[in-house]
Amino acid sequence: MKRLLSGVLFLLLSSAALAQDAGMASGWTLLDQFDKPYTADAGLQVVLIARDMTGNKLVKSALEGRPAGYLEARHAVFVADISRMPAPISAMFAVPAMRNYLYRVLLDRDARIASRFSAQPDVVTWLRLEQGKVVDTRRFDNAEALRQALEQGAP
Repeated sequence: MKRLLSGVLFLLLSSAALAQDAGMASGWTLLDQFDKPYTADAGLQVVLIARDMTGNKLVKSALEGRPAGYLEARHAVFVADISRMPAPISAMFAVPAMRNYLYRVLLDRDARIASRFSAQPDVVTWLRLEQGKVVDTRRFDNAEALRQALEQGAP
């Protein structure tokens, strides 16, 4: 009986974790580095999430030399989880530096979005969406591999 209960508990916890990743990836709103709101909708196909500076640098490197609107043309957004960064540091240094980027950075100041998914530090988490639902998750620790995936349109 104890094994059965353990098995059921494992299945429930696994289902909850899968439901979290497969949950709604649309309908949320974040401000970008210019304080302009962005609301995810059913047309969004790719969400890139960086939980730290390492992930941010991977995205920056992968998008180097790409024109403005590159992510938007691929129905993609980049979410930077800056929730662990002290507010004065982000306000004085990080966000102003991001204003020089040729791409939009959605700032997850409270980890409202990144925490919904199994985004990890030191990598970029790639969420592929269909009609607002996560259908695939990948991790990138290499800027060139991320760039190639963006060029191909899907991992």
